[in-house]
Amino acid sequence: MITLTVNGRHHVLDVEPDMMLAWVLRDKLGLRGTHVCCGAGICGACTVHVDGDAQRSCSVAVKDVEGHAITTIEGLGAHGLHPVQQAWIAEDVVQCGYCQSGFIMAAAAFLAATPKPSVADIKNSVTNICRCGTYVRVQKAILRAAGEPEVAL
Repeated sequence: MITLTVNGRHHVLDVEPDMMLAWVLRDKLGLRGTHVCCGAGICGACTVHVDGDAQRSCSVAVKDVEGHAITTIEGLGAHGLHPVQQAWIAEDVVQCGYCQSGFIMAAAAFLAATPKPSVADIKNSVTNICRCGTYVRVQKAILRAAGEPEVAL
């Protein structure tokens, strides 16, 4: 049995301890906002927060996050849209949308640690992959969420 705290709720689950967190979130808890693409921790579509830090959940065993606070995209804006989610809408970031929940989670954790980032900071720290190539809009959205809405890139 594994005990997880996800989006503020406690869950006791009968799962293998080596099961990847992404699959537990999606298949056992029904939280489908966490997407799995590469399955190797490279693309970032599966990014969630573990104690506030961005983690790629497809490469984290559920046993390694027991006792930690996990936040998924469903819990990020639990009391209304998170500023990053608002900025994503304002900057019209989404194209296909598959990578977006992971990007938003990575951006939110990044901004919590770096509240006034430069474009270089964003490029070096938010390393998720978008096959549609919306990187400039992602950067603008992150800067907007940081309080710099009129940035030309």
